[in-house]
Amino acid sequence: MMQLNPEADFNEEKALLSQISTGDEKAFSMFFHRFSAKVYTYALKIVKSETLSEEITQEVFVKIWNLGEQLNSIENLDAYLRVLTRNHTLKVLRRLALEVRTNKMMAPGYTETHNETEEYIIFKDSEKILNQGIEQLPAQQKLVYMLCHQEGLKYEEAAERLNISKLTVKTHMQHALRFLRNYVSTHTDIAVLVILMTLLAEIN
Repeated sequence: MMQLNPEADFNEEKALLSQISTGDEKAFSMFFHRFSAKVYTYALKIVKSETLSEEITQEVFVKIWNLGEQLNSIENLDAYLRVLTRNHTLKVLRRLALEVRTNKMMAPGYTETHNETEEYIIFKDSEKILNQGIEQLPAQQKLVYMLCHQEGLKYEEAAERLNISKLTVKTHMQHALRFLRNYVSTHTDIAVLVILMTLLAEIN
């Protein structure tokens, strides 16, 4: 049976990131072929759209390429990719929610400046409502949610950090997500709900 070597994988990833940070296109191509399927799959679990998932994957790797020297500070690549993908997914969902809302609000004199303002409002609304819900979670559920959904840790990684079982982490997450879904469904309009209910899926 093949033995896993996390330290060797970590060192290989760090070396690859270091090469990319210097503008090495060959290293970036290797990186893309190695991790693009993971990013795509993660995005697909959230947006349930192959086209959007491909768009998000491309945006994530453009972001990676443009990070330059910042790539050398990444210590947990898997978690970093999950968070980066989640952030770009949120950007796409905000755009889609904006289209839903502006289709209702379209009127003479509607301008691009208004469009940008509307997108900002949707972002702030969704951020505010979700944060309000998170603050009402029991302490352990809140901690698990922050680690898994916001830091991008897998259940196994969160369990190790908190010194509890993976099953306990999963249970806390399920309870937290159930509460947050109920909370946002009664505290927001349809445009923001499109964003929040999609993001509050169990994706570990």
